[in-house]
Amino acid sequence: MIRLARTLAACAVLALAPGLVQAKEWKKVVIATEGAYAPYNMHAPDGTLIGFEIDLAKNLCERAKVTCEFIAQDWNGIIPGLTAGKYDAIMSGMSITPKRMEVIAFTRNYSQAPTTFGVLKNGPLATMPMNDARVSLDDKAQVDAMVAALTPVLRGKIVAAQVSTIQADLLNTYFKGVVELRTYPTTEEHDLDLQAGRVDALLASSAQLRGTIEKKGGEVMKTEGPLITGGLLGKGTGIGLRKSDTDLKEMFDAAIDAAIKDGTVKALSIKWFKTDISPAS
Repeated sequence: MIRLARTLAACAVLALAPGLVQAKEWKKVVIATEGAYAPYNMHAPDGTLIGFEIDLAKNLCERAKVTCEFIAQDWNGIIPGLTAGKYDAIMSGMSITPKRMEVIAFTRNYSQAPTTFGVLKNGPLATMPMNDARVSLDDKAQVDAMVAALTPVLRGKIVAAQVSTIQADLLNTYFKGVVELRTYPTTEEHDLDLQAGRVDALLASSAQLRGTIEKKGGEVMKTEGPLITGGLLGKGTGIGLRKSDTDLKEMFDAAIDAAIKDGTVKALSIKWFKTDISPAS
């Protein structure tokens, strides 16, 4: 009897050992997206979800041989919803940052776009220093030059950003006390306030801004200022996952790699953004 008990205990330990736990067989994956971050993700007039990430997700799920279901989720609650098990993944223009990686895991990046300012063509910030200059937040000399150049022109201005984003973090980190930061639940709302002249500029992904300008703001809006990457802005956009779902990460990583290598991500980028935001393979 003692020998049997020891055998059963040993089997239990082996079953729980790393690498020996049976992986979940994924047949269906529920993906959350904001549905208000054009052209990454948005609602069509009939209410269906469309956009770069919706097209890409469908392609990735086909490669992974799983059925995917999309649901819309407000940005503010999108990470808590994932960790609570309401859905399995996030594809919502979410940048891979150290702060977020404390809570969730990410796949490899599927897009890479710098952050920049959106302004009115006839507004107070229509001309800004360092326009189109590449600035990495990992390079102190470049950061110091950017702050020195932009502080005089931004001082006292109202600059918008979506709440709980890397862009809001950037403004709080490098221009706190210089600008009045005004945050919005969605990028659609800050786009409208810029066009109405209620803010002087907004800070957002250059890809998102390009999509907005292409869709509805081209006559009055443009991008301006430096193209900022690195540091707290993270390493591009990836799929957010629970840390425990390592098999799902492995599955999507392989699908993203294949979609980048065969040009699918580039083709979808050009379709939705009119430029290539695919990362290096």
